[in-house]
Amino acid sequence: MGQSRVPGNQPQFDFEPDPALEAFIKARAERIARDQAFVWRFRLVTIETLMMGALVLAAGLALGQPAFLVLRASVMVGAGCFASGILLISLTGAADRTIARLKSWRRRK
Repeated sequence: MGQSRVPGNQPQFDFEPDPALEAFIKARAERIARDQAFVWRFRLVTIETLMMGALVLAAGLALGQPAFLVLRASVMVGAGCFASGILLISLTGAADRTIARLKSWRRRK
């Protein structure tokens, strides 16, 4: 193959892939993606919590129930939804770390 010509007096660079640099970039992108995934999961749990609380509040008031009773029920539903969502995020993270450790353990064997 012939060399490609670069117009003008621009230098032509021919970079070889550096495995160390590629590994560094991959690790950094993986860490950033993991951090962003946690933030998005937390946002989703928060939005679901607010929606469930608002739905219970709206349903209770639409059915003519006492306001304090409905407010207390919506807060309890919201707290339960938030707690279960945080528990689910934690368990997902723990399972992810466990699977990663098992994979690295199997590679070493």
